[in-house]
Amino acid sequence: MQNITSYEINKEIIYQTKKRNLYFLLGAVVITNALMAEMIGTKIFSLEKTLGFPPAQISLFADFLLDFNLTAGVVLWPVVFVCSDIINEYFGVKGVRQISFITAGLILYAFATIAIAIYLQPADNWLQYNSVDNNNQKFNINFAFEKIFSQSNRIILGSLTAFIVAQILDAYVFYRLRKITGSKNIWLRATTSTLISQLFDSFIVLFVAFYPQFTFFEIISIGIINYIYKFVIAILMIPILYLIHFTIERYLGYEFSKRMVQEAGHITQ
Repeated sequence: MQNITSYEINKEIIYQTKKRNLYFLLGAVVITNALMAEMIGTKIFSLEKTLGFPPAQISLFADFLLDFNLTAGVVLWPVVFVCSDIINEYFGVKGVRQISFITAGLILYAFATIAIAIYLQPADNWLQYNSVDNNNQKFNINFAFEKIFSQSNRIILGSLTAFIVAQILDAYVFYRLRKITGSKNIWLRATTSTLISQLFDSFIVLFVAFYPQFTFFEIISIGIINYIYKFVIAILMIPILYLIHFTIERYLGYEFSKRMVQEAGHITQ
């Protein structure tokens, strides 16, 4: 039997500690951003107006004019998918799948607690002291609370379904590309996996949440606009991806980083 020195034991402890800390940090970023994206997703914003341009008024199918109106949640979803790709790089498909199901479960928990909070009857003094805005205009704060935080069951189902499908597809495509490219070209496998998974995500959530309330052509039109935005953001995120990857390598060290990447390449279950 080969003798194990105290140096090797300490080295293994350091490796396992850094590995655990990295997964905890990346998982926390994924969970936090996914949860916040769901919460702020009730707000629809105009990308053109935000950038100081007039509405696009793009004519697509069936004379349907479309602007770049997006949910506020799209600001955070790119962070989720970049971190998921980093998790895939160092922990494999199993690591992504695990954090994805944990995230989905916590999102369901958040919606359940919000539903309970909406059901609770408001106190009279809370309504009284919060019934006037900064312009001295009266409003019903309890109604505002419900409108801001409540989402229909179909939207919740559509969002969660799209999230799980997109995460699993993203992880699988990233893993297969990694088998082809090896340790090089992380931008290629991260960007390609994100673009493929987001193509499905853009349409799944719309069809589950809004069809037949929206027509088929309206959903296709909105999905195309959403995907164009996500496509551009995926390209713009490439430098950030490399910055995160560089930071992690500095934290782990070359030897530990190489070992984790090699181990992740064998995790398929």
